[in-house]
This record gives sequence, structure tokens and C-alpha cells, in this order.
Amino acid sequence: MLRTKTKPPPAPPTNADLRPMDWEMRPGGMLVQKRTDSDKTSVLAPTIRVRVKYGLVYHEIPISSQASFGELKKMLVGPTGLHQHDQKLIYKEKERESKAFLDTCGVKDRSKILLVEDPISQQKRLLEMRKNAKLEKASKSISQISLEVDRLAGQVSALESVIGKGGKVAEKTVLNLIELLMDQLLKLDGIMGDGDVKLQRKMQVRRVQKYVETLDVLKIKNKNQTPMQVQERNSDAKRAPDHRDRHPMEPSTGDLSTSETVVTTRWEIFDGMPPLVATSSSSAIPAAGNSSSHVQPKFSWEFFD
Repeated sequence: MLRTKTKPPPAPPTNADLRPMDWEMRPGGMLVQKRTDSDKTSVLAPTIRVRVKYGLVYHEIPISSQASFGELKKMLVGPTGLHQHDQKLIYKEKERESKAFLDTCGVKDRSKILLVEDPISQQKRLLEMRKNAKLEKASKSISQISLEVDRLAGQVSALESVIGKGGKVAEKTVLNLIELLMDQLLKLDGIMGDGDVKLQRKMQVRRVQKYVETLDVLKIKNKNQTPMQVQERNSDAKRAPDHRDRHPMEPSTGDLSTSETVVTTRWEIFDGMPPLVATSSSSAIPAAGNSSSHVQPKFSWEFFD
């Protein structure tokens, strides 16, 4: 009888075999297994030397065979002095994208690559640089205007405090402050920009307009306001009569003696016989006033036998 050989059961699949395989599309349209960090560390890619021609000069660049053309452009900035965004790499009469890998495109050791300057990319980069410079300048101008508006805002608050307490300021001061704020508003109108610059400019314009409106209200209120000093003088003038009424001035002794001498109107008549009818002070005054007419007074006499 023939002996049958028994086969051992198959080994169960490991976690590595059960792990789904990741795929990625290469620039050439080839579907390959996606590279992981463990694959890169386990297998070191060989270093190759590529010959890059720029003008009449050849540059030998040592680089990893699995590097991208974008990494090669960065390494060519130093030897050629050409910005990486202004470079155009041509391999086998075909322009290669920065994301393409050297090994997938067939680049090997001592392969020749042509480097030319891309005028369109250079122009785009210059335009982008000018745009960024304008935005930076506009942002700096807005910052300076913001500092000036903060300084003027302090003066607006001071005027608002004085006028709010009943004080009065010179109208020229308010007008000058309004003019300074309007100058800052004109500067903001001349600033052009997008994004954050536009948002900052809009915020500063609202601030300036708010302060100008506040000053317009203060100007009207200040014009109809009476000065505090005039009010204090009027109040002092009103207090003065009350003070005199409470403390009347008493005449001195010399004034009293003088007034008694002047006011006294009693006169004495010296004749042979005293008058039977006494003259009053009221009759004595006209008699004294008419003494120059020598009018003889009439008296009633009584005779005795």
C-alpha cells in the first residue's frame, strides 16, 4: 500500500497580510503602492549624480534617486542663482513638474537635465512680490494712522469732559480737532488693499467718523453754553447785597457830630420881651430863610389901667 503524505494546515494570515494595500497615482499615470515612512527607513534610496545644464555650464548635483524635481530645483538655487519658481526642468525633451519623482521619470545616475528660465513664472512672481509689498506698505500706513487717531481721541475725550461739566472752550479748538480728524480720513481713503488691509481700513474709517460726529455735537453744545467764570461772577454779585444788608455800616462819632450840627434847625430870638407864642421848628426854618426881608411879627398886647 502506498502511504499518503498529510500536508500541514496553512498558516493563518498575519496582520501584515490582512492590512489593506494603499495605492497612489504617480504623475505619469502609473498606479503604484503608496510609500510609507517604514519603507523609507528600511530601504535607503541610492544617491545618484545628475548633470544639469544651465546656459553653457554643467552642474553635477548629488541627490536621492527617489527625490522629486521640486527638491532638485531647490538645490539648483545656489549654483545658478535662479529662483526655484523661475526654473523649468526638461528631461527627455519634456518639462517635468515639481511634484514628479526622479525614479518614476527614468532619471538615473549621470542623467542629463536641461534647466531654462521660465519668464512667465518670473513675471508672476514679480507681480506677487509687488502686491505683497503694497499690502505691507498699506498695513504700515494704517498702523500709523491708528496711532494718530488714538492721540486725537484723547483730546476728544478731554473736550467732552469739560463741556459736559458746563465748561466752555474756544470754538477754534474744536474746529482744529475736526480738521485733523478729516485729514486722517482723507489718508484712509487713499489706501487700497484687500483682505485684512481692507478690514483694518474700514474699522479706522468708522472710528474717525464717530469722533467727528461727537465733535459736531460738542460744538453746538459749546456754542450755547455760558462760561463758568461768568456764572461765578454773577453769583458773587448776587451775594454782595445780602452781605451788606446783614452788616450795615455804622457811622463814626465824628460823622454823628457833624450831622447833628447840620440837622439842627432850632433858633432862639432875643428881643426885649419873650414871645407869647412859641415858634416851632418848622416856622423857625422859614423865618430864618426870610430873615433878610425884616418882616415885623404882629403880637397881641393887653393894656392895664
